[in-house]
This record gives sequence, structure tokens and C-alpha cells, in this order.
Amino acid sequence: MKKLAVLGTAIALSNMTYAADAATQAQIDELKAQIAALADTVDAQAEGPANPVYIGGYGEMHLNLNQGKDNEIDYHRFVLFFGKEFTDKVRFFSELELEHSLAGDGKPGEVELEQAYVEVDVTENTQVKTGLFLLPVGILNETHEPETFYGVERNNVEKRIIPTTWWEGGVMVSGKIADGLSYDVAMHSGLSAVEVDGDGGIDDQYDNLRSSRQKVAEAPANKAAYTARVKYTEIPGLELALTGQFQDDLLQGVGDREVSGRLIEAHAVYQRHGFGVRALYAAWNLDDAADDLIAAGASKQNGYYIEPSYRINEQVGVFYRNSMWDTAAGDSNDSEKTQNDFGVNYWLADTAVLKADYFRQETAGELSATGYNLGVGFSF
Repeated sequence: MKKLAVLGTAIALSNMTYAADAATQAQIDELKAQIAALADTVDAQAEGPANPVYIGGYGEMHLNLNQGKDNEIDYHRFVLFFGKEFTDKVRFFSELELEHSLAGDGKPGEVELEQAYVEVDVTENTQVKTGLFLLPVGILNETHEPETFYGVERNNVEKRIIPTTWWEGGVMVSGKIADGLSYDVAMHSGLSAVEVDGDGGIDDQYDNLRSSRQKVAEAPANKAAYTARVKYTEIPGLELALTGQFQDDLLQGVGDREVSGRLIEAHAVYQRHGFGVRALYAAWNLDDAADDLIAAGASKQNGYYIEPSYRINEQVGVFYRNSMWDTAAGDSNDSEKTQNDFGVNYWLADTAVLKADYFRQETAGELSATGYNLGVGFSF
């Protein structure tokens, strides 16, 4: 609007020139040139710089009240985003995180680089990403700002089985197959069990996928991993996705044998008129031919959850979640854990939220934990 106004002034001056003498005409021409330059400046300021730098972030603090004992308050994470548009086809994005408020020798937290990649638009429908990125698996792994999900803590299936938050270094191609149908294919670094002794055995038998994340920190790269996802979003409010992953060797070539791993994950998300539901299933199958290298039952690990919710109004939403996970499902022992969560989110603003929930957990059918969680989270 500002540019239109100044240009309008220039047009009006132009219409007056027929009655002006030569000296006045020169002054008017100079004034018109100044007005045109001013219009260009105003327009550029309105649109912002041609190659902007973006800054954002998120954070969350949790209070965990567990049966009146071992209560804990924790500023769980504070994250900063930095991005840069190099050109209209080349961009950079990064994510730097401080966990548990304090990091260093003997301190509970860590400073982590969770993302740092360059993305290039190869064609209108195809992008290539290279660097350190979040894997395209599950619901929370790529989108986990606190106002985007219910519950103070992230669900156990996407922590223990997937395991969120999970990033690797490599290259990923993403693209559009048809309207509402997309794909991601990546080759990247993999999980690693590093406790291998000189005889090719494992000092501590391999049983924990979450602790096997190497976070691209001088990580062994003798064996690669591969991830592929297909996602459908054509119907408004609906997302369906299927992800598969193959790990060549969870020992990263250190032992005299290999332990391969295969992950399958499927989920559905539906959000319409306040009602929402999330459902997810994930399962690992490890090479049980090397069962002496794997802890009892750990060759199969799986879990699922279903989470209906209702957004009562712009500020208040309630949810219920039923979940099951088993990190030792490969034997006949009853080792599965189940949990029921009930809670409420109160949005102070679109990206600032207060949370409260209650949980009840059972292990092998026996009550193992109950408690309450309170939290505050935000993003910007």
C-alpha cells in the first residue's frame, strides 16, 4: 500500500508537467526519481531480506510426582533453531539442544546437535537433504514441540521402541508421488552396540536400542542403515504413514559376526472438529542367529498405543492414552509393560501450553508405577 501511494504521487506529478517551464520540469523529474527510489526501498523493507536467517526454538519443564516419593522437577530441554535461506532452492536448518538444564562433567544434562543439514530443491517435487537430520519415522520424531502433543512426557512406545528423538547423519531424498502422497528414502549412519570384547562377544549383551543411538558423535560408520517412508495426507485432517528401516550390523563390524536389525512402523493421525486420535505400532526384529550376542528376548521388541483426544475449545483439550511396549518380546517370559494416561492441555497461546496428567503402569500384569505429571512448554 505504501508503494502504491508514493507511485500515485509520482503519476500526479507527471500529469502536471505539461504546464511547467523547463526549470520546473527538471526539478519535477528529479523529485519523481527520488520518489521511485523511495518506493523500491519501502517495498524491499516490506518483503524482508532476500536471503533471511531464521531463529526459533522450544522448551519444556516437567514436575514428576511418583507415588509420593522420588519426585523430580526438571527443565527437560531447551532448544534453539537456526536456519538460512541461501537461495530460493538451497537452505540450511539446525537445532541445538540443552537437556536437563546443566551439562558438564558429573552433571545430568547434555548439549546436543540434533539437526544440521543442507536441503536442495532438485525439482519442483523433489528435495535432497544431506547432513545430520531427524529420521522419518513415527509421529513425534520429526515434530515434537510441546504444544503439538498431549501429555507432559513423550509416550513410551516412541521413546523405548522407535527411539525418539532419533537423528543420524547421511543423505535423504524426499518427494511427491501424487497429490497427498509423498516419500522419503535415506541412507545414513546406524545404531551401534560398542561393548564388544576381543573374542567378538559383547561385554553387556545387546538389549537397549535407545542407548545405541550414537548421535553422530565420532560414531562408528563401518555399516550403514537405510530408512524409507510413504505418507498419505490427501484427506483433510488425516495422515497415514508406513516406515521401514534396515540396519546392516548393530555391532558396526566390530565383532566376528553381525547382528542385523529391521524396524517396521505404521501410524495414523486424524484431527477433525476438535476430535483427534493417534494410533501407532512399531516392531524390531534382530538377527536371532546371533542370540548369544543378544540379551534374552531382545531379538524382538515391539509396542503400540492409541490416543483419542478432544479439543473442547481454543484453550482446553483432554486426552486418554493406552500403550504397550516390550523390549524383550523374543522369549516366552511375560515382560510387557502397559500404561494408561489421562490428562489435560491448557493452551495459553497457540504455541504456549500448560499440561497435567495421571498415569498407571503395569509390568507383566502387576502394578509397577502410578503418578502425576505437571508441565509447561512453548515454542517460537
